[in-house]
Amino acid sequence: MALVYRVTLQGLKGFARVYEVKPEMTLYEFHNVMRTDMDFPQDQLFQFKALDETGSLVARYSTFDLGYGTVDEVTVAQTVEKGVASFIYFYDVTNKKNVIVTYEGEVEDDPKKDYPYLDASQTKGPNPIEFENGYVAYEDLPEDQKHPPHHEPIWGKGAPTDDGDEDFDDDDEDLGDDEDFDDEDEDEEDDEDGKEIFDEDEGGF
Repeated sequence: MALVYRVTLQGLKGFARVYEVKPEMTLYEFHNVMRTDMDFPQDQLFQFKALDETGSLVARYSTFDLGYGTVDEVTVAQTVEKGVASFIYFYDVTNKKNVIVTYEGEVEDDPKKDYPYLDASQTKGPNPIEFENGYVAYEDLPEDQKHPPHHEPIWGKGAPTDDGDEDFDDDDEDLGDDEDFDDEDEDEEDDEDGKEIFDEDEGGF
């Protein structure tokens, strides 16, 4: 059995990480995995703020015992048993930088996977530091910026000309010339049967 956790950023759809972890993994080990994968600072205080399904505080876990045990003593399985549905994981307590870590349930062990396992198929977006630097994912753009009006296709609408006639098409100019060429071809075909055509008034006959 493995436990599934989804890591997200508050209010953003363009970021996600999904982990499958062993129940006996400690919060400290989980912290190390996330810190390495997402390039969190190595020298900052961190804390797991544990919440239940209603968003109420259940516990706080840190390197110091805040009354609920330290991160190197508490396992993820113990937090599930305690009713923890999600964590606000502060990877930088001083600057209040955090991600949301939500418990999504259990899955069967897969012998082909090395645990803790990062599900690459559900990974979205760069690391959180890029969002701090101004990165905006396409799905987080306002609707009016996803499909700007000037990107609408114009084919079939008729391109405007200098005289303001939107229905005018440059190809129409050549249409008359094509018809003239067709008429000339028909005349040439009439003479191609090998017979000479004489006017009765010519040649004095």
